[in-house]
Amino acid sequence: MSRHASDYVTGVGYRDLLNNRPPHDEQGTHDRPHYITADFDPDKIDALLASLGRKPWAVPRPKIVALLDVRPMKGDGFTLVRDGGGELAADMRVALADAAHRTGLPLELRRPSDVALADVANTLDGDALLAGTLVWRQEALGWVGDWRLSFKDKEYRWQVRGVSFDDAFRNATRGTLQILSGNGEPEAVTP
Repeated sequence: MSRHASDYVTGVGYRDLLNNRPPHDEQGTHDRPHYITADFDPDKIDALLASLGRKPWAVPRPKIVALLDVRPMKGDGFTLVRDGGGELAADMRVALADAAHRTGLPLELRRPSDVALADVANTLDGDALLAGTLVWRQEALGWVGDWRLSFKDKEYRWQVRGVSFDDAFRNATRGTLQILSGNGEPEAVTP
């Protein structure tokens, strides 16, 4: 299949990551960073998946409500919400939104007001609840993310250790994707 990957592509595009930024230092003397985007023929991809005994994960996908408590190395802990907070919270919102976008998950942050955790997703107009804590641990040399996904009266748990918060959010969204798409469960938390 990889030998014939171009047969499945309908278009390719590049996005300059420095677009609309004024020239700086040695801009132009080195390769500029770009994102490459490939568009695929859905019918060909569906046929390819069928040949592997798989099927695409149809849209619309479940809406995910995320409730995340953060305890940084310095300063007070906080709940990551849609807006507000300091620079760290803003950076984390961007990282979480990017991770959700890359996995195709419709995810939103909200802060519930006095509702039981099991009812939060329904109360906030979501289909599944991704709850977690993200804690900076010196002994882990990075962030430790403990994730819990509640979906259709079942709860799933997994963990990631010693990573950046970007990687922790990618782990959370990829684990959520794996569960919701019916492709198993992420590695469970070990005591």
